[in-house]
Amino acid sequence: MDLKHLLKTPPWEWPKKAGTILLGILSDKQSDPDDRLVAAELAGELVVMNDELAGALVGIVGKSDEPEDLRATVAIALGPVLEQGDMELLDDEGFDDAESVPISLGMFRNIQDSLRRVYLDDSNPKDVRRKALEASVRSRQDWLPDAIKSAYVSRDKDWVLTAVFAMGYVRGFESEILAALDSGDPQIHFQAIRAAGNWELDAAWPHAVKLIENPATPKPLLMAAIEAVGSIRPKEAGEILAELAYSRDEDIAEAANEAMAMAQAPLDEPEDDENGEEGGGWIN
Repeated sequence: MDLKHLLKTPPWEWPKKAGTILLGILSDKQSDPDDRLVAAELAGELVVMNDELAGALVGIVGKSDEPEDLRATVAIALGPVLEQGDMELLDDEGFDDAESVPISLGMFRNIQDSLRRVYLDDSNPKDVRRKALEASVRSRQDWLPDAIKSAYVSRDKDWVLTAVFAMGYVRGFESEILAALDSGDPQIHFQAIRAAGNWELDAAWPHAVKLIENPATPKPLLMAAIEAVGSIRPKEAGEILAELAYSRDEDIAEAANEAMAMAQAPLDEPEDDENGEEGGGWIN
């Protein structure tokens, strides 16, 4: 099975050698540049991730002689395994369930440290540094809030976009998220409504409802608003989303029905702990 077959096959149906195929393409600088980019994107799937593949990705993102677009793609590919590891990490002794985390604790820390170094190094291309930060926020780290603040106040549109994306993963930026809802930049606006939904910001409810009721709302933004209303005010979401549940657009109808189903959570779900987090989990 080659790269083309992997692209056409769901990750859970990939053969055991899929990771080896991706590793071979990524490690060979003589491979077609487009193939290396695709391989980098696919390498982010947890079904193929392991210490060897993660180490190769870390090596690429930190090398200045690698193509900029490849380094940026590789950085993002490291995000899912960081998030999975962060959810399972109990303490510095290791992971709770080795089968659910495909890399070792040492590699997990290596990825965190490597991405931080890439972000902090001003000699690296802007997009590589941005993607390093965007991947880093998938796991909790003390340096992230200051990095997000710096990106947000930079007045650079690209960095502001990265900052608002990151605010969807890191607590403490409620006022910035609400302000970003009024952004004239479609991408920043999208990330802001997504972040508002992630943190269930009630002050964002009127904005999200207006997006849903406006027939001119672009589809990606509408999808994000649908998810947001289901998170912010679950008990009121059904009335707002009922019409969209019968949309001729299958994606919109599915999103509305899923949000309504999520809003009608079973009564026997775990209650919030004393710190206000359901099950002590990390919201993503």
